[in-house]
Amino acid sequence: MVQSQSGAGGLQSLPALLHRNATQFGNAPAYREKEFGIWQCWTWAEAAAEIRAMALGFLEIGVEKGDHIAVIGRNRPAHYWSMVAAQMVGAVPVPFYQDAVAEEMTYVMEHCGAKYIVCGDQEQVDKVIEIQEKVHQVKHILYTDKRGMRKYDHSQMNALHDIMAEGRAGHHRLDAELDRRIAAITYDDTCVMLYTSGTTGKPKGVVLSNRNVIESAKNSADFDHLTRGEDILSYLPMAWVGDFIFSIGQAYWCGFCVNCPESPDTMMTDLREIGPTYFFAPPRVFEMQLTNVMIRMEDASPLKRRMFHHFMAHAKKVGGRILDGKPVSFGDRLKYALGNFLVYGPLKDTLGYSRFRVGYTAGEAIGPEIFDFYRSLGINLKQLYGQTEATVFITVQPDGEVRADTVGVPAPDVEIKIDEKGEIHYRSPGVFVEYYKNPESTASTKDAEGWVATGDAGFIEEGTGHLRIIDRAKDVGKMADGSMFAPKYVENKLKFYPDILEAVLFGNGRDRCVAFINIDLTAIGNWAERNNIAYASYQELAGHPRVLETITNHVEEVNKSVAADAMLSGCQVHRFVVLHKELDADDGEITRTRKVRRGFVEDKYADIIAALYDGSDKVSTVTEVTYEDGRKGAIKATLTICDAKVQPVAQHKVAAE
Repeated sequence: MVQSQSGAGGLQSLPALLHRNATQFGNAPAYREKEFGIWQCWTWAEAAAEIRAMALGFLEIGVEKGDHIAVIGRNRPAHYWSMVAAQMVGAVPVPFYQDAVAEEMTYVMEHCGAKYIVCGDQEQVDKVIEIQEKVHQVKHILYTDKRGMRKYDHSQMNALHDIMAEGRAGHHRLDAELDRRIAAITYDDTCVMLYTSGTTGKPKGVVLSNRNVIESAKNSADFDHLTRGEDILSYLPMAWVGDFIFSIGQAYWCGFCVNCPESPDTMMTDLREIGPTYFFAPPRVFEMQLTNVMIRMEDASPLKRRMFHHFMAHAKKVGGRILDGKPVSFGDRLKYALGNFLVYGPLKDTLGYSRFRVGYTAGEAIGPEIFDFYRSLGINLKQLYGQTEATVFITVQPDGEVRADTVGVPAPDVEIKIDEKGEIHYRSPGVFVEYYKNPESTASTKDAEGWVATGDAGFIEEGTGHLRIIDRAKDVGKMADGSMFAPKYVENKLKFYPDILEAVLFGNGRDRCVAFINIDLTAIGNWAERNNIAYASYQELAGHPRVLETITNHVEEVNKSVAADAMLSGCQVHRFVVLHKELDADDGEITRTRKVRRGFVEDKYADIIAALYDGSDKVSTVTEVTYEDGRKGAIKATLTICDAKVQPVAQHKVAAE
């Protein structure tokens, strides 16, 4: 594998890319942020001036080369600037999940040893102050939003804006030192440290170099022909590698505009206003949008409902083929064009996808029905397979070769191999440097030749070269009869239904599969309102007989679909419960990126799983929960256990194994 030693085109750091952008197209928009209902805009030249002032401010308060600067807050230009400014002074930015509770924040803060912290607002400052009894290395807290901060002790705390003003005022003293530090940055210096989601244990600090970030950004931008004319909406957690590569790596390489929504609550409205040309979202975002579409259609007039379902049936038949440039008859194209005028176009405009040129979903497998729904509308949604340790990209889907059942071919400059156990390994310029302060995990994940074990099981299709993911390697198992157990396959089918928010399948080593299901409160609540069904809580609605009946129908439909797959037909759901609470990151049941911590859930709800297998009709349980303010509590519930009809299992399945 050939790797550039001097950087992509001589550009070997984010500050170098920033300088190029400010010099070559300084008047082009670089950042927009919606505040008080109005979009504010900064050009590349203006952004470069702001970032330099911030870097000078960091020097003023004593930031040294190699220091770690934590960044905690929502997506704002100032927070992205702080990460580039940190690199300018030779420091390492470490973005945190802004919704992390104090306990999670304490671990990461202690582990990375951050001495300086950029906080978004009073809420984040309060969390840092709370953990300072345990974390003693913090020298200075900076905050972006001044609201509520007037009466705080400012001996070691300043507004970020004030630090920037001090940097500007002292630039004659500090310019030479800043220029020296910028000039000293190399291609193999650390660009950012990102923490893994901690699905199986404590989060690990993934050290990514400038080489990792810039080579990955360059290769992926070339693959999808990205230009500086793109518009993206940056709304995902800044601590997630997906946001970093799209909102910083690719944005700086291509020079396109990063748009920051006013708040998480206004994200969908802001999405429609911007109409991004390039978009990235985990499956949950697309699931939520589809749920909202289906809810609105239930409330629409009978004529609109009939028209929607009529044209969507046609789109399902030919929309994907038209998008991929495959042969479609003139009559079908004409009908599709009419559907686009009456249904698809207005729907895309409502979703915010009217200018959508290319988009990706990753992080979790997306249900094939959901994936096909968007592509049938003419939306060029594709899947990629990636990891934090790969600087995102392992495989991507080329235009014209997009399928719901694969994650594409190796990304540019990426090599893939499958070991004898079926585990996927890769090697690329994006392979991480190390896990911070964890040489044992580094050695067990990345070998001496640079191959990284993904922990995922899959295979490469003969003929197409596409990679198919079966499941997490540790989650793939065997049923008691020897047939394959792959929970994600079934869980994704269940989550296609707007009523189902989350599903967790159990059955490894057992004679049958059972499941936990979370209802989607928005969808079920809307149904309850339309049917004059009163409820006082999530728990009450989750246990309603008509809700259980509806979910049972969904499970049985999924069983029919699963039964058609000879290899996985043993994974049909025999019994299930609708849980009395949503799985929550604050309770440790899912990660901040909404991945189920399967082992934790299995241990926590062992009593419910036992009841699912012992033939009980009901089970009483007490569950510890964490409130938003960090207090612990408990909720009691008696859950109804539901039986679902299963289909005959394919007889040749075991032999095929």
